[in-house]
Amino acid sequence: MEKLMAKSIKKVDGVKTDFKRFLFDKINPDRRLTGIKGARGTGKTTLMLQYIKGNFGLTDEALYVSLDNIYFTENKLVDLADEFVKSGGKYLFLDEVHKYPHWSREIKNIYDDYSGLKIFFTGSSILEIDKGEADLSRRAKVYELPILSLREFVEISYGIKFRVFSLREIIENHIEVARAINKKIKPVKEFNNYNHYGAYPFFLEAGQEDYPDHLERIVRLVLETDLPASVAIDYSSIVKLKQLLMIISESVPFQPNISKLSIKIGVTRETLLKFLYYLEKARLVALLKSGTKGLSKMAKPDKIYLHNANLSYALQPENTNIGTVRETFFYSQLLQGHHVAMPRKGDFIIDNKLVFEVGGKNKIKKQVAALKDAFVVSDNIEYGFKNKIPLWLFGFLY
Repeated sequence: MEKLMAKSIKKVDGVKTDFKRFLFDKINPDRRLTGIKGARGTGKTTLMLQYIKGNFGLTDEALYVSLDNIYFTENKLVDLADEFVKSGGKYLFLDEVHKYPHWSREIKNIYDDYSGLKIFFTGSSILEIDKGEADLSRRAKVYELPILSLREFVEISYGIKFRVFSLREIIENHIEVARAINKKIKPVKEFNNYNHYGAYPFFLEAGQEDYPDHLERIVRLVLETDLPASVAIDYSSIVKLKQLLMIISESVPFQPNISKLSIKIGVTRETLLKFLYYLEKARLVALLKSGTKGLSKMAKPDKIYLHNANLSYALQPENTNIGTVRETFFYSQLLQGHHVAMPRKGDFIIDNKLVFEVGGKNKIKKQVAALKDAFVVSDNIEYGFKNKIPLWLFGFLY
């Protein structure tokens, strides 16, 4: 216990707080059980340590532990919690819970047995807390930490802070919003930089040159480590998942023929749809479905994108299409806080109402001209006009 506390205080003391993810201020400190899910590399551990430092400082009332610590090979989490509470502990921070067997059951027991203890945990985006051994969904408030937004990328790169703009603000006041941003940065330039290497905070340590290799390693770890730790899957299935991901990356946006694709991969149709669901939960792909298909994980997607443009440049650097990059950027930024689907006309329909057509600077409203709430989103422009909005501006939604 003493060693874990000493390590906790050292890690909290060493974390930098000059940049914080947008989620930092959204976490409700009054909840007894709080979870943060997210893809590998999005900054969950840093956020947790910053939260401890910002709210509790260097105190033995707060304990941070990573559940892949060798300590847990011979010790149970419930026993640690009991000892921590008896020594005056009030706030228990558990990192990477998906690497600990029976994590949901033990957290439920801790929650039920120690009413004065507040528990915070992080885990893979693949986790489904209502499907584990113990259903924590009624007890926990769970947030998801997505990739960096373009707004956050600018802040972490240059220390230039912009506030978050709502989708309604961008639609109705995009010229004024763009003017305020253009006074401080070159947004088209930063948009291009972001799409190459700015979706994950680790670009600061990896550097631009090594970033693609680092991201490739992240993808392998997600498939080989995080996925097996979260769902029942064998090695042969992981190999097929890698094959599926590469097939998708070669021709995004991928319009799947499920029957042909399942034969090519060597699995049943049902297994293929399950694999696509896993890749989506791992935040490696984004499945676009028509609004009539609902949220069923076994519904066939109409299009498949890589989750963000960084993955395109890392996995297929010689086969990256600028049109796909534009659509991928728009989709990835709107996934946070909005429902995105495939419309009958246009590229995307947001929240079942707003239709967007994404393209280059010469893109016109031809395909969606007859629609009421329809907009053209254009790349390589600093300012829009009427219903034509700069693409980069949608990077300021969170």
